[in-house]
Amino acid sequence: MKYVVVLGDGMADEPILQLEGRTPLDYAVTPNMDRLSKLSEIGMVHTIPEGMKPGSDTANLAVMGYDPRKYYSGRSPLEALSIGVPMEDTDIAIRCNIVTISEEDVPFGEKTIIDHSSSEISTEECGALLKEVEAQLGSATYQFYVGTSYRHCLIWKNGETVELAQPHDVLGQKIGQYLPKDEALRQMMEKSYGILVNHPINLERKKKGLNPANCCWFWGAGTRPGLSSFQEKTGLRGMMVSAVDLLKGIAVGAGMGVALVEGANGGLNTNYAGKVDAAVRALTKEGYDFAYIHLEAPDEMGHQGSVEKKVQAIERLDTEVVGPLVAKLEDAGEDFRLLVLPDHPTPIRLRTHTADSVPYLLYDSRRPQRHTWNYNEREAAESGHFTAQGYKLIDRLLEI
Repeated sequence: MKYVVVLGDGMADEPILQLEGRTPLDYAVTPNMDRLSKLSEIGMVHTIPEGMKPGSDTANLAVMGYDPRKYYSGRSPLEALSIGVPMEDTDIAIRCNIVTISEEDVPFGEKTIIDHSSSEISTEECGALLKEVEAQLGSATYQFYVGTSYRHCLIWKNGETVELAQPHDVLGQKIGQYLPKDEALRQMMEKSYGILVNHPINLERKKKGLNPANCCWFWGAGTRPGLSSFQEKTGLRGMMVSAVDLLKGIAVGAGMGVALVEGANGGLNTNYAGKVDAAVRALTKEGYDFAYIHLEAPDEMGHQGSVEKKVQAIERLDTEVVGPLVAKLEDAGEDFRLLVLPDHPTPIRLRTHTADSVPYLLYDSRRPQRHTWNYNEREAAESGHFTAQGYKLIDRLLEI
């Protein structure tokens, strides 16, 4: 038996007037998920523990079977694991987005945050910008590390866990009230703007109509995580397929394999086929029992506030991941159980995460069921199936 999770990050949403009062998941043309739903159990699952911030860190830990209350120590430390950052127990890892803020001639705190991803800037361009920041602001105390796209890491030696605002939570707002209370971090953010605003890479991006990556934004601080082994916990060898350092870091911490897929970038035009092939190869040829395929695009489109692109991201997940994945596993003659779900909602209306429950689809190739429902939030809620503690849903998948 093989086990697969297909995780559409931020895929859940609210009814939207522009979509005839339907959610993007309900409105999207998803023949593969709707076909499977009629052969599956569908329901709702609550992935964010009460009182914890809704995010891909806590939610994906839960989906993988790790109780966030026990295992969560901050977002950036998980990403640091992924990119091989050497962390001591006294270090604090901090996510360093390179974001777009407004460039009018006003005090720094009066500027507005425009884009948390700088038009989904490439790793090559953003890495070059971060290296310039490191050259001017790095020290024995503060060390910068290149991650993926706009997502990077700052290590604060012998630092403190401090409250920092998530940039995607404050889009369109003046940044002053959301800047770090820690004076050193605040000054580094302001100095980074001076370093980056007229950098040749950003001048060229503006000529192309792209948002400049003109300021570091610190958030997601935490200490070195201590995840237990996924294989020891479940008895299964697991493979992570994701473009996002956070998910790769969870996998590294859990002792799972991490697939390297060329062209996988966490955006709408990621290498979908490459991700499917990596998962199928791991399950059918490399001795793995469990594959976790993570797609970031629905979440990114939710943060951008694009209804059209979020629908497109969901449709591509259906046609370029779910459909081919099932076909390839069937062709290989494998018995498999498949769990499809978001980690959390990222409503277009809010452009950030919420802690609401999300719909899941659980399919068993050996025991197809017979239903009339489609896969969406409304019908999943009407099914009557509900898992209140998200980290226990994996037990249903693995039949533990």
